[in-house]
Amino acid sequence: MRLLLLEDEGDLATLVANGLHQAGFSVDRAATLAEAEELTRHFRYDAMVLDRGLPDGDGLSLVRGLRRRQDTTPILVLTARDDLDDRIDGLNRGADDYLVKPFALSEVVARLRALLRRPHSAVDCVLSLGDLAFDPDTRQAEVDGKPISLSVLEGNALEILLRRAGKVVRRTQMEQSLYDSGTVIGSNSLEVLIHRLRRKLDAAGSACAIVTVRGLGYLLQPMPPL
Repeated sequence: MRLLLLEDEGDLATLVANGLHQAGFSVDRAATLAEAEELTRHFRYDAMVLDRGLPDGDGLSLVRGLRRRQDTTPILVLTARDDLDDRIDGLNRGADDYLVKPFALSEVVARLRALLRRPHSAVDCVLSLGDLAFDPDTRQAEVDGKPISLSVLEGNALEILLRRAGKVVRRTQMEQSLYDSGTVIGSNSLEVLIHRLRRKLDAAGSACAIVTVRGLGYLLQPMPPL
């Protein structure tokens, strides 16, 4: 899951971004409306978290612009504006949820996951294929009911592959979903990540395999029985 975080307070933005990273999200940060608008024109996000009081305007203007373009990306507003009228205004202008500062990071993550479970996001509670299962909420992977330990990036890669099980996930698509826009990606970073994930699935005895489709990307599929 790739998120856009629009927050101009540097320390708070870092705190929220780190918490979202730990929860398994890939996060792009913007400090102004102009930066956020530019990012939304180049990348597709699974959800957005934004402040209202920004140096160049109200964060809700971004929401309004997205909704006019028929963009239904789930949006959570984090703001210090706690008046009832402000909350109603935010929801009426296209935000999906509204959380007032100060807040607990655990609640931000929980609210985002609730938004991503709504029908327009089509995010299942538990993803599975054959003997392999992954819970996006707990970030726990299992093979035949037994937990396996994955890093945050390995879990994110597995989630992407499970959501597209049986279909090729293009390399560029995986890189955009896994890495923030500011991350320097090595030429073989994705190959190394997939190699580590393969080894862990093999060690756990999974009957699912990650297949490399040369020149395209990767697909996850059950291996035929011997």
